[in-house]
Amino acid sequence: MKKNLNIIIIAFLFSAILWISITLSEEFYSTINLPLRVIDAPSGYTVSTDLPGNISVKIKGIGWRLAGISLGSESYFNVSAKNDSGVVLSNLYANTINNTWLSSDLSVIEISPDTVSFVIEKTIVKKLPVIPDLNIDFKTGFGLSAQLTVTPDSVNVSGPKSLINSLKGLKTQSVKLSQLDSQTRVKASFENSKLVTDVPFAEIFLDVQRIVDKTVDNIRVEVIDVPADRDVVLIPNSVSCLVKGGINILGRLTENDFKAYVHYRDVLLDSLGTVQPIIEFPENIEIVTQRPDRLRYIIKKFD
Repeated sequence: MKKNLNIIIIAFLFSAILWISITLSEEFYSTINLPLRVIDAPSGYTVSTDLPGNISVKIKGIGWRLAGISLGSESYFNVSAKNDSGVVLSNLYANTINNTWLSSDLSVIEISPDTVSFVIEKTIVKKLPVIPDLNIDFKTGFGLSAQLTVTPDSVNVSGPKSLINSLKGLKTQSVKLSQLDSQTRVKASFENSKLVTDVPFAEIFLDVQRIVDKTVDNIRVEVIDVPADRDVVLIPNSVSCLVKGGINILGRLTENDFKAYVHYRDVLLDSLGTVQPIIEFPENIEIVTQRPDRLRYIIKKFD
């Protein structure tokens, strides 16, 4: 019984192979969708306009040949620029000779669209700043403790002259990051397919920390540009600031990191009897409140 089953299986496989062989020896039609690729552009020139997303090529041929094309590695339909520049109008039927996979045993029935136009333009190189495209959110209580950093912060970009000259910077591909609660590094490639960069991607660093508050007391306030025969006494002569920032940054923060002062000319121009000090503070923190916000003063004149 087992021997008979094996004979039946072999006979079935032989019949199937024979049927496929006979069937694929007949002529068939097949439609292939391919993106365009421009070849034969002059040295130092490139395509500056968008090409059609795909073209449709309907061909006729022996089944075996069509099956080979369908399973093959061809992924473009080549269109020749004929070493020309400016606007090029190209008939795709005339470009079948530039596609070796369309051999003489295949017949091209239809190409859609049958004509394309594109612009060949001079290539230039320009150094552009990198613009990260980020969509980020944080866990509750967390945030950026400093400005994000991008490495490299600029790249050499080559591409069509008109496009390069229109750019103020080069955007990365969009990166989405959610529920951040710690320092994060991410690599982002560049989004424009018409451009070539000297590096393939930029690395973006986000210093994410828990955001907290801290009160900094005894920030001394000076009066600057006081004439030699004058003295200004501030009442009080120090302020306190409630600041917000990353926990690691605020942990190292002291009153010595602040500079507070009043210009003597502001004292002279004052009509209220109080002045508001100017406070300089470190990067990456925010002053929430300042107390007191205005200071009284006494002007003394020396004989």
